[in-house]
Amino acid sequence: MLKDEIIYRRAVSIVIPAYNEESRIGAVLNDLLAMIKSWNIECEIIVVDDGSKDKTAQIAGGFDVQLVQHKQNKGYGASLKTGIRQARYNIIGIADADGTYPVERVPELVRFIGEYDMAVGARVGKNVKMPLFRRPAKWLLNKYANYLVQEKIPDLNSGLRVFKKDVFEKFRSILPNGFSFTTTLTLALLSNDYQVRYIPIDYFERGGKSKIRPFRDTVNFFTLITKTSLYFNPLRVYMPIALSLLGFGAISFGYDIFVLQNITDRTMALFLWGVQLGVIGLLADMMSHRR
Repeated sequence: MLKDEIIYRRAVSIVIPAYNEESRIGAVLNDLLAMIKSWNIECEIIVVDDGSKDKTAQIAGGFDVQLVQHKQNKGYGASLKTGIRQARYNIIGIADADGTYPVERVPELVRFIGEYDMAVGARVGKNVKMPLFRRPAKWLLNKYANYLVQEKIPDLNSGLRVFKKDVFEKFRSILPNGFSFTTTLTLALLSNDYQVRYIPIDYFERGGKSKIRPFRDTVNFFTLITKTSLYFNPLRVYMPIALSLLGFGAISFGYDIFVLQNITDRTMALFLWGVQLGVIGLLADMMSHRR
């Protein structure tokens, strides 16, 4: 890929949310500044210190970046919103401060903005150092999300991505303040027929202690994916349940007629629940298309 293919008439705002990352933030900023110098990109770096209790802000403040500080910890998504609000440019890049993402790939992602509304660094490269205990939950969540949006998503919640600020603004009100920010943004764009490009990247071993809580965060992600689908495409959630209840109702009806020779309350309840959920799903779908 030639350097003059990428932007360089474009300008990029890169937002780095950071919370207690004193051991890694310096190396990440060094890599970003070296990338900017190498590719000659018009770029600003915005570090949002999310109420860190260590020297994260002090270290970041020693670099040629814009430092924004939260007085208290507000969350990953809240930090990104703060940084994007401060951004001068319409192309937004985000990356984590823990050194797990290859930030030198940002220009490659920027290259696709225009034809695509968002470019995501998908953690499916040859060198992916993801803890084994997180992989089953990640696989299950991806499969569930793929079903709900009817599209294959290589990486649902990658923290290395580039997108248009004006597209982000359309969904700001529904984007959460926690770790599920990127998941919601992915589902929102795909559910509304925006174009998303995935680029395979490596993912490095994290230094220090991860802030992910495996069980609780998996449950929260599952709930969030369902809520987002209910917001944009409720039939994908309601109809399978409604049809299952009607199917069980039909089986129960056959058993009642041929074995019990009497229609039971169970059969009536299954049919009633199935019809009710189906109607609710149709009404919710009509409302979602009016937004």
